[in-house]
Amino acid sequence: MLHGPAVRRRKLGEELRSLRHTAGLTSREAARLLGWHQSKVSRVETGASGVTPSDVARLLDAYAVRDPRSRSLLEVLAGSAGGGGSEWWHAYRGLIPPQYRDFISLESQASTVRTLETSVVPGLLQTAGYARAVTRASLGGLPEEHLDSLVEVRLTRQRVLRTSSPPRFTAVLDEAVLHREVGGPEVMRDQVQHLMQMSQLPHVCLQLLPFSAGAYIGLTGPFVIFSFPNISDLDVVVLDHLTSSLYLERKEDLDAYSSAFRTLQAHALPPERSLDLISEIGRS
Repeated sequence: MLHGPAVRRRKLGEELRSLRHTAGLTSREAARLLGWHQSKVSRVETGASGVTPSDVARLLDAYAVRDPRSRSLLEVLAGSAGGGGSEWWHAYRGLIPPQYRDFISLESQASTVRTLETSVVPGLLQTAGYARAVTRASLGGLPEEHLDSLVEVRLTRQRVLRTSSPPRFTAVLDEAVLHREVGGPEVMRDQVQHLMQMSQLPHVCLQLLPFSAGAYIGLTGPFVIFSFPNISDLDVVVLDHLTSSLYLERKEDLDAYSSAFRTLQAHALPPERSLDLISEIGRS
């Protein structure tokens, strides 16, 4: 298990090495095309060092990679692997930790996001009031201006669901999430209404695990699975802890969490019945 940037560097290096082989180039030939030392190409391909998005673009030019989405994903991947970048979240570098920036980068490029939440509404579906209450409680003692900025980050993240090519977002929520009065009754009423509205988007699917489901796999903690198009073996599972996040990318881990999510969906209420229960809880 590694933290996000290390996983991203290794994934990026593996993909760049594969593209170099496809282009029929040796590492020495690739280095000569870019005016680099061969050792730099080797360090990038093994994940020993980061590489900037602009250098990735130069490598992709050398390897004749033309597909825009593949190029964009690899360039953003370089930024999340510790290679810099100019994406919107980098404006908050002094406020949000590297793990959070890495998470946002993955989220912004994923084609599918699957999440289990056992205690709070997923960040992509939170209202401003709910996000403020959650952030204030989890990071007590923050100056008000820092709190404002963190809420702004949370709300800006949500734009990914309104793009022309949004990810398929599937969330399984424990019923307890909607009974926990985060921010008070008015905030929760707004939050429940927002969930109902967001569920109408064709790429958003909400399923509720009712109390009657009893114990279930995943009960001990939430997780997120990011899946990506065009690039093989790039999926990743993210587990959040109090002070850090862990990124799992071994095939065994991905298979286990994907299987667990399918099991959770099978035990959860179907989307239509889930919305009925969400609406009923909102009226209570």
